Amino acid sequence: MSDNSFGRLLRVTTFGESHGPAIGCVIDGCPPGIAIAPEDFRADLDRRATGKSRHTSQRHEADEVEILSGVYEGRTTGTPIGLLVRNTDARSKDYSKIAEQFRPGHADYTYLHKYGLRDPRGGGRSSARETTMRVAAAVIAKKWLRDRHGITVQAHVSQIADIRPRGFDAAAIEGNPFFWPDASQVAELEAFMDALRKSGDSVGARVDVIARNVPPGWGEPIYGKLDAEIAAAMMSINAVKGVEIGAGFGAVTQRGTEHRDLMSPDGFASNHAGGILGGISSGQDITCSVAFKPTSSLRLPGATVDTAGQPVEVITTGRHDPCVGLRAPPICEAMLALVLMDQALRHRAQCGDVAPVAPRIP
Repeated sequence: MSDNSFGRLLRVTTFGESHGPAIGCVIDGCPPGIAIAPEDFRADLDRRATGKSRHTSQRHEADEVEILSGVYEGRTTGTPIGLLVRNTDARSKDYSKIAEQFRPGHADYTYLHKYGLRDPRGGGRSSARETTMRVAAAVIAKKWLRDRHGITVQAHVSQIADIRPRGFDAAAIEGNPFFWPDASQVAELEAFMDALRKSGDSVGARVDVIARNVPPGWGEPIYGKLDAEIAAAMMSINAVKGVEIGAGFGAVTQRGTEHRDLMSPDGFASNHAGGILGGISSGQDITCSVAFKPTSSLRLPGATVDTAGQPVEVITTGRHDPCVGLRAPPICEAMLALVLMDQALRHRAQCGDVAPVAPRIP
């Protein structure tokens, strides 16, 4: 099993490489009747794209979505939806000098051991370019979740290196290139990123993603736990090294009297569980935090070995992100939305006849 697909009832398969002619996906199991058009993909693909500020890779891709199948007269038909995005700004020559070297922190070494060969151009399938199609697929999932259940999914960057937001204003998130919730810190982040880029180094980031208005009851009690599938989905994103649901690792230092989310007819007193109890949604906001490692492609020299096993010095040239987490919020939103839609369809399939249950804690 090559595992290029995820989801059960809503199943997404992606294909293509960073420097191939195109990337694409097939979305199977999507309900019929959802209004969708090529222009609907533009906003989220632009949010994910490189080259939108000086703080990301300067690769400029058109990211125009071609709908190949599954949509007729502007609505999904229930058959597999094929989406294609052609690569228009790949520079494979940037990788010619390192084709015979293993870049530290990259998948070069592990891909070679798995497949016996590798595509050195931009990392091939291991490139974040692949996530374009996850974001595209999630445009449909977000629309269905919003229209059917009133669910919204929003992510923001909550930490860059040791810098954290001093305040939180949801309206500020989309107004700066950092997806940062405190507009008063944008100048500070600009200066930090400019200095980092000039130094040739990189840094990690933390992204928080929240789904609001998720009804209680979604998720399976054992092997299809909602939080487990969210964690797996987030860990499948390039450069992710950690995932927290709710309080996450902060629960280690909490007492039970603090961590348990007390309940009253007026609502939950807290949300340390991240909106999921026993693998099933509680009706609270679903909260997840994702840790992104520093970018490994650096123009600073480092020790490695070549494909002959000899020690060499590597310098990675080309266009790379000094902080890959800056483009990650739309990707995290996409993975959470796709998991939620899949879980919603699975819940409907088994428990669609279950009547509303009382009490309903707000």
